[in-house]
Parts: sequence; structure tokens; C-alpha cells
Amino acid sequence: MTLTPTSPDHRLDVTELVDRAARHAAEVDGSRRLRRESVAALVEAGFPRHFVPSRWGGTAGGFAPLVEAAIAVGESCPATAWCATLFAAHGRIAAYLPEQAREEIWGRGPDTLIAASVMPPSGQATPVPGGWLLRGEWGRASGVDFADWVLLAGTVRDGGGETVRIFAVPAGDCLVKDTWRADGLRGTGTNTVVLTGTFVPGHRSVALPELLGTGRAGQAPCHNVPYTLVASVMFAGPLVGAALGAVADCVSTAGARLPSDPDARQALARSSPEASAARLLLHEAAGRADRGMVDARTVAQNRCDAAVAAELCVSAVDRLFAARGGHELSEDDPVQRRWRDVHTGAGHGALRLAPAADAYAKAVLG
Repeated sequence: MTLTPTSPDHRLDVTELVDRAARHAAEVDGSRRLRRESVAALVEAGFPRHFVPSRWGGTAGGFAPLVEAAIAVGESCPATAWCATLFAAHGRIAAYLPEQAREEIWGRGPDTLIAASVMPPSGQATPVPGGWLLRGEWGRASGVDFADWVLLAGTVRDGGGETVRIFAVPAGDCLVKDTWRADGLRGTGTNTVVLTGTFVPGHRSVALPELLGTGRAGQAPCHNVPYTLVASVMFAGPLVGAALGAVADCVSTAGARLPSDPDARQALARSSPEASAARLLLHEAAGRADRGMVDARTVAQNRCDAAVAAELCVSAVDRLFAARGGHELSEDDPVQRRWRDVHTGAGHGALRLAPAADAYAKAVLG
């Protein structure tokens, strides 16, 4: 096996993926799933291996390069960017599994595609000799149609209470139900996973609190920060790309209308800096994670910055959408598509401003 040195500054080469995503964005939206060519391109770009430990040939890369790549792809197709980002993020979660499980997942190479449905935990795990029996339904597993493995969170009775564990299950052991009917991010194929009583060996599980801790000796920086510091930042990346793409779409399709339409001019003048401001917020937050700033105030700051970035994206695309006049009535209008994508993505629980603001206020004010 050829190992790739740990490189937090490693940049993902998204040139081919951006081109494919742009060409097929409308088709992906209509079919509600990615094209296989786009999945191959996101693998070639390095998303699945981005956080994979170097021992298994991964990059163990940084958060800022991932956010930068997500934004670039999101400008072409937010659904493709969403899946690509999550394939990377789920590799980071899988790195917390015991070594035997990591060997099973990455022993043949670091480009394993991992889908997940971990928040909120949905299934029930019953202890049995050698592991657990896992059953239940887990919704919103983006990209699951192309996954090799799926990470699922379930509750386990622990003494008088319950704990949450994450389980790694081969995709071939899962039933996937075609349930994704959202208005936006249609192409993510964020479907439902069903297990009716699947045996999961003990080594393919990790307790959820492990993802929230730090101080893992000998681990790469990307594996030594809590989930709460980085999750919302990664979710927001494709939305910033979508907002920037909407600005570009308005410029490219305005023609002679823009100079003579004051509403269109004002929409562009206000939405463009909003999208750029959202981008800057994410880069700052990702930089804190790469520098290993893991105190409670920084965690709260990152959550809040990502939520505000998502709100800025919503504001930007709302204004552009309204200024389009009759153009937005067509479902295949690119600005309408991005408007739908941003609203759907911003509704994710990790990007809700109210809980993020509460956490920030408590961290700052004590």
C-alpha cells in the first residue's frame, strides 16, 4: 500500500468535478441522484480520502481546503458538493472506529464511499454475543445509493440509562428506501436506510461521546477536534457555493435588463457581498479548526458563524430570486434551483441559528 503523507494544507483538485457538476446540474436535480460520472470525479478529486488517516493511504487533510473545495463545486451543483463534502466528513467519523473496523473499511484503499445517518440517532441496538443486533429506520442518508459503507447511530441500554453508539454497516446489508422528496438538494439522494435485525460485530462501533472529545495522542490534527467544532462548518460550504453561483447566474443571464432595472442592480449589489461575507466566515471558522482551537468559546463561535453564513446565503438568494421577475417561474431556472437548494440545506439542524446563538451567548457571557 502506498501511503500519502499527512498534509493539512493539501488542496483537492476539483477541476474535472466542477466541469461535470456544471454540465449535469439540471439533470441531477431532475433525476434526484448524482450521475456515476460525477461520483467517479469526486473520488478522483480526493473527497472520500480527505480525512482518512495516512496509515490507510488517506490525506488526513485540513478543514479549510475541504471548505474551499465544497464552495467551488457548490457554485456548479450544490447537490454534488453536498455529497462530496459528506463523503469526506463521514471518513473522519469512521476514523474514530477501532482499528479492525478501519482495516475492513480502508484495507483495500482510502477511497471508500461512506454514507451516514447519525443525528439524531434513530435505531435500537441489542447486545448479543460478539456485538449487537441493529434494527430501525434512519432517514436522510445523503449519497447512500453509491455508498460502500453506512454509519448509523442507535441507542444502547447501559445500566439504568441509554448511550448512543455509531455502527459501521456494509451498504450491501442495508435496505434503501427511496424517500427523498425535498424541494431542494434533490440530487443528493438523501434516502432512508432500513435494518430489520442486522448483526454488527463489536469492533465496528464507537460511542458517540468519542466524537466530542479531544486529546487523542498521536492522531492527525483533523482527528483531534470535536465534532461540534466542525460539523456545521462543513454543512455550510455547499450553500455558500450555491449563493455565489446564483450571483454568477444573475450576471450571466441578465443581458440588457440589468443596466435598466434598479431592482436587479440593487439585488446584485447587496447579494454578492453577502455571499462573499458568508465565504469569509467559513474560512475563518475552518482556520480555527485547523489550528486546533477547541475551547468552548471557539466551538460556539464556529457553530454561530456557520449558522450566520447559512442565513446570509438565504438572504442573498431570496433577493436574487425576487429580482428575477418571471424567470423564476420556470423550475429549470438555475437561480430558482439554487434558491431551493439553499433553503433546503439551511434547514439542517446543524445550521439552526437559535441553538447556536444560545451556545455562543453562554460561552461568551459565562
